[in-house]
Amino acid sequence: MYKLKVLIVDDDPDILELLESTLESEFRVVKAATGEQALTKIKEERPGLLVLDYMLPDSQGTAICALLRKDPLFLHLPILMLTGKGEVESKVTGLEAGADDYMVKPFSPQELLARIRMLIRRSNIHLDANPLTRLPGNVSITKELEAKISSKEKTAVLYIDIDNFKALNDYYGFKRGDEVIKETARILIDCVQEKGTVTDFIGHIGGDDFVIITSPKTAENIAKSTISKFDKVSPKFFDEKDRIKGYIETKNRESNLHKFKFLTLSIGIITNLYREFTHTAQISSLGAEIKGFAKKFPESKYLFDKRIPEDF
Repeated sequence: MYKLKVLIVDDDPDILELLESTLESEFRVVKAATGEQALTKIKEERPGLLVLDYMLPDSQGTAICALLRKDPLFLHLPILMLTGKGEVESKVTGLEAGADDYMVKPFSPQELLARIRMLIRRSNIHLDANPLTRLPGNVSITKELEAKISSKEKTAVLYIDIDNFKALNDYYGFKRGDEVIKETARILIDCVQEKGTVTDFIGHIGGDDFVIITSPKTAENIAKSTISKFDKVSPKFFDEKDRIKGYIETKNRESNLHKFKFLTLSIGIITNLYREFTHTAQISSLGAEIKGFAKKFPESKYLFDKRIPEDF
């Protein structure tokens, strides 16, 4: 059963224990006691919600909150701020730093659960986040593309697809397929952090399809890094006996038995360097076309569309 991951951050062991006992039946709980630990856990664990103490030994919760809101990967992470102070100023400061809600300690466990459930509902409504990867979905992707079209900023869009994913999903089951999707999302996040910029956007279109919106200068490096990291872990998605063989045998889309090798990636890259972006449908159509060309290769492949239209 899927459980949302919640990171709880407090330097008081008793508060941490209370938070954990309150949440563990409904959520996967991850703990941290300092600001430094919290930032590390956020990057490693990718929580779906953060419960953050206002005052920590090495930093203020507001500073962590403000830092996260500057990073597009954590822009929509729901944050509940806990404070031991009753002053209006501390509540206002927390909300201005980017917290979504606050509670004053000591708190009622029942109210804490109610607040967290409310934040999750609100987050899902506004973000249309994929429940598996927590990456923004199609509504957010469309808004991001529309913003790029309006600004006429030089932009690159990577459309990413996992080849042979359906075969693996059919052969091993949905649980294995979910592991592949989550690992792919982690790889994309890592590669954007390493090769991209803080303003880059990562979205989950659905299923095994993802999108990255970045600059033309960083697009190829992100694609190369993504393929390199994915190809290294791809064999691990197979059971050992199948990994030794190098393939699984299951029915293809025509219901014929077929041997499917390790998963690969197909990436289509389009930019407005050689044509103007005029509509989100145009962008997705071009991206699907270039990605389709990449899928014709048996290995992981990215293709950069550098065609120049006659009327450009």
